Amino acid sequence: MSQETPQPDDSRTGDVRAAAREKARQLRTSHQRKERRRRALIGGGITVAVIAVLAIVAVVLVGAIRPTVPGPKNMASDGVLVGSGLKVKTTTALEPDAAPVTSTPDPAGSTVNIRIYADYLCKLCGEFQRTNLKQLEPLVKNGAVTVEMHPVAIYTSHSAGTKYSLRAANAAACVANYDPNAFWKFNASLFEKQPAEGGPGLSDDVLKKRAEASGASRTNAIDACIDDGRFKSWVTTASDRALSGPIPNSDVKKMTNALLVLVNGKPYTGSLTSADDFKAFVLQAQGDQYSSTATPTPTPSATP
Repeated sequence: MSQETPQPDDSRTGDVRAAAREKARQLRTSHQRKERRRRALIGGGITVAVIAVLAIVAVVLVGAIRPTVPGPKNMASDGVLVGSGLKVKTTTALEPDAAPVTSTPDPAGSTVNIRIYADYLCKLCGEFQRTNLKQLEPLVKNGAVTVEMHPVAIYTSHSAGTKYSLRAANAAACVANYDPNAFWKFNASLFEKQPAEGGPGLSDDVLKKRAEASGASRTNAIDACIDDGRFKSWVTTASDRALSGPIPNSDVKKMTNALLVLVNGKPYTGSLTSADDFKAFVLQAQGDQYSSTATPTPTPSATP
């Protein structure tokens, strides 16, 4: 007896084909979703990158078009010249990018000129100023000595991110600009209770209180000047000038650290904590100056 060949079940075959089509559809849908997510991520990344680039460009443009301001009044030499009676020599504000005007030494040779370039965060600067400012004060008052203070910001990155050196030098420029005759005491106050190197330094509020305690009367103007950092760009430029040199009217080419003390143009390299050593150096400079400016005594002529 012959056997018949089994015929395929059409309904079962149709189910298999339908399942295969459904599986293929699911795979296509999954692939399309993944592709859309990939494109979205790429698009989002491009957008973030574009935003970042635009932000950088905006910062650069703002910095480039930021209006420049004149330097502080009474600091045309990049320093504050304090003379007889602790009065500051008045000068007009220099226009932006103008070269500083060097202070002229005493032509008569009777006054010793001391120039101090110092960073308000510098420990050695503080030691020198605390040791010597008190003994210099009466000499400045009676006109025997002039002291020219040059605030510089060299330790700006050494104050836990607060840029204290820059802020303090800006505050000094604000006082010099608006109430110059309070400058001597304000400068001294920043060294008398000097913050430690590496710490955050004094806050702007404390700087404003120190200015007021130093006898400044135009406190509103000084406070606003400190708050908006009005002379920060000038401080940076003046500091760069001191670091690149030359140092005018001196034997020094440029600053090499955060303190430079010149007496009649000659650098002081003695002890920073010995008032006697510095006084001797000043007296020696005074004697040298007197010798170089004194009128020579005529030599008696021989008797015929």
